[in-house]
Amino acid sequence: MTTTGHDTLVYRLAQMLVKLNQGGKLDPQALAEEFGVNLRTIQRDLNVRFAYLPLQKTDGRYHLDPAFLGKLSTRDIERFASLAGVRGLFPSLSDDFLRDIFDARIQTALLVKGHHYEDLAGKEDAFRQLELAIVSRRHVTFVYRKGDGNKSYASIEPFKLMNHKGIWYLAARDCDKLKTFAFTKIEQLRVLDSQFEPDADIEKRLTGEDGIWMGEEKKEIVLKISREVASYFKRRRLIANQVVEKELEDGGLIVSAKVGHPNQVLPIVRYWIPHIHIISPEGLQSELEHELAEYISHSSSKPL
Repeated sequence: MTTTGHDTLVYRLAQMLVKLNQGGKLDPQALAEEFGVNLRTIQRDLNVRFAYLPLQKTDGRYHLDPAFLGKLSTRDIERFASLAGVRGLFPSLSDDFLRDIFDARIQTALLVKGHHYEDLAGKEDAFRQLELAIVSRRHVTFVYRKGDGNKSYASIEPFKLMNHKGIWYLAARDCDKLKTFAFTKIEQLRVLDSQFEPDADIEKRLTGEDGIWMGEEKKEIVLKISREVASYFKRRRLIANQVVEKELEDGGLIVSAKVGHPNQVLPIVRYWIPHIHIISPEGLQSELEHELAEYISHSSSKPL
């Protein structure tokens, strides 16, 4: 779905929720004409996207259970509309969880950065456990699968479940160090009774961070972007924490980024070869070229 399409969907759902919240009785045909969509689209909105709401149907019109009238704030309505429009993004969006959205605390457990998502089928319970642990500020323990073997973590403080470029991560504090864990690699999860104190600085850092690398020390990478692709980097940030430092006379750009790990930048550099050159740190461009040369040599030596 395009960004414009998603925005239109969210607007339509938000307007419908406003009407419901104010006690309105929604006529599907009238809504289809109002929003310029076909009747089946509105029926899908009401019967699928709003399936979690306590809707009632009288004489062909939909209305909210009177017990819930007026209980949604503007912020709630915007949140509901957005969530309903991207239901597949949240693996634990069961009916019970969607009812929990009435409690704004649940929303503080989630942080989405990106539009696509991985399939977490079979891990919904663990996802739900982590959400509740984050909301209630309870320690967790788990085993984490790593390439060099499993590692056990005890008394971890979970702060956020973050979706970055389609992959879910747990941002948590381990022995005073903020770390990220790929959710699908977490096993034998257990929520403890012990609690930890909230940390406003960590919450602010997670919300403002442009990626999932939580290294304590940021390093600056400076890039030269050729004029052929400069417009893409001017239009939006393609690199974590990207800053356009200078526009060159030939139409190119000098771009900087402060990152916790080079891998926040290198995939973009590889993607835009040969239109990006790493200026600093010194040696990183040479390392990249050596890596590419090895790849070409290895590939060319393989039989087709």
